Amino acid sequence: MGDKTAVRHLVDLLMTVVLVLLMAYFLTEQEIHEWLGAGMLVLFLIHHILNRKWLKALNRGKYTPFRVLQTALVLLVLFCMLGSMLSGIWMSRYVFDFLPTQGRMGLARAAHLLCAYWGFLLLSAHLGLHWGIMLGAARKAVGNKKPSALRTAVLRVLTAGISGYGVYAFSKHQIADYLFLRSHFVFFDYEQPPALYALDLLAIMGLCIALSYYLGKAFQRRAVRQTIQKEDHL
Repeated sequence: MGDKTAVRHLVDLLMTVVLVLLMAYFLTEQEIHEWLGAGMLVLFLIHHILNRKWLKALNRGKYTPFRVLQTALVLLVLFCMLGSMLSGIWMSRYVFDFLPTQGRMGLARAAHLLCAYWGFLLLSAHLGLHWGIMLGAARKAVGNKKPSALRTAVLRVLTAGISGYGVYAFSKHQIADYLFLRSHFVFFDYEQPPALYALDLLAIMGLCIALSYYLGKAFQRRAVRQTIQKEDHL
């Protein structure tokens, strides 16, 4: 693994950790939440700098269904991240309190809620499209280069368990209410252990990763089949 690839994976890991901490903002003070948001902004910019070659190639090449999905997710994540960050800066009472922002706090709060929850799900789905690469890097790091039917079966059972609990956690925390602004205030059970709340968030993230990972694989398999059929007709 090259140095640049290692840095890219480190940045992605840090973004994932910070994202979970930001979503668990009830467990942190307002000032800490704002500093985490500022850190996320820095990591987000670094992430795009490291992936600038991909961005430059957007207007080149053929757009397969997989590439359309990948590009759409990137654009939606970008929109949500910018909306979340700009609304967060507008409401800031600590990190960006020197900026002359005033009024329309209700609108900024609604935009922040909407972008934060959609961004959480979409960023998780975006991660899922790259999950195969991450699994490959993990196997290479531990020396498991050969495929294993047992390992594959164990990982699929684990994925099914995490996804199933993710569906439960999604319903339990009424995430759909925040995605469609049916509620402008987030309910948090302060009797729930913080570690369990973090696990719920990770399970929801795992659900989104699994859905996009298998959807992406389905698109890629379909593209391979179409290529083979075209070659057979030549």
